Amino acid sequence: MPTARILWWSGLAAAAGGAVLCALGWYGISGERFAERQLPYLASCTVPGAALLVAGAVLVGAAALLPVRPPEPEPPAPRETPPPSSDGPFLRVPGGTLAHRPDCPLVAGKEEAVEAGDAQLAPCPVCEPWPP
Repeated sequence: MPTARILWWSGLAAAAGGAVLCALGWYGISGERFAERQLPYLASCTVPGAALLVAGAVLVGAAALLPVRPPEPEPPAPRETPPPSSDGPFLRVPGGTLAHRPDCPLVAGKEEAVEAGDAQLAPCPVCEPWPP
């Protein structure tokens, strides 16, 4: 279903085009003395111009009758959670390649998590146990 804004601007464009055609038709007719020489201007400019004026008025009227919906509010931006800041030995899961802080949500409460020790592990992207 077309929105009121599309109908409004379409109506204004049609009315403006119709006004230009009517003005061109009037200008052409005004320079001709005989009616038979005025007919081409009447047929090619004035009648289509009047039709565009009527169509523009109808579109603008339809736009005025449509209810205007308020814009939908943008969803709130997700808050970035700060990385955990607990102190203690770094942890890892058996066979894992990442070092985690003890309160990292990826290892918190997991009984299988063990101390990282001297293993060469990459820092967890969630808890960032040390700067990269």
